[in-house]
Amino acid sequence: MKITQDALVEFTYTITDDDNNVIEQVDLPVNYIHGHDSGMHEKIEKAMENRRAGDLVKVSLDPDEGFGPRDPALIFEDDIANVPEEVRRIGAVAEFHNDRGDTRTFRVTRIEEGRITMDGNHPLAGKAITFTLKILQVRPATKAELSGQAPTGQAAVPVDNKPPTLN
Repeated sequence: MKITQDALVEFTYTITDDDNNVIEQVDLPVNYIHGHDSGMHEKIEKAMENRRAGDLVKVSLDPDEGFGPRDPALIFEDDIANVPEEVRRIGAVAEFHNDRGDTRTFRVTRIEEGRITMDGNHPLAGKAITFTLKILQVRPATKAELSGQAPTGQAAVPVDNKPPTLN
């Protein structure tokens, strides 16, 4: 069966950067219903159109299509004493809220001489990435699945959802 409107598609995927370094590999099948608001990036869903089980699909996204450009305003430095102990290590994450109730996740990227640097950009912001998807199964979605009941397995990773802006 070809991937068309209302088809349930099950796949695995790998994300690589421009140097072909693996950023993420998902071997547990994920799925979506083709042609529905599934959170699947539009360019990826379009590339899946008319493909079949067993096909490999490669889709490259430039930074603007993927996770956006890096925003220097989302990088800040502070005294390490101002952050909780559990956040005082490289790679640690912390959520911050603004006055409007928006939440953004920041990663610790540097600790040096009593100062800590945190970055609120998505780790893939500013990077071109390539998705390689292995289509495992294509079948008609059931009436229950079309009415919004989740199919078995994981939902597709939302690639086009960017974190809220805190400005």
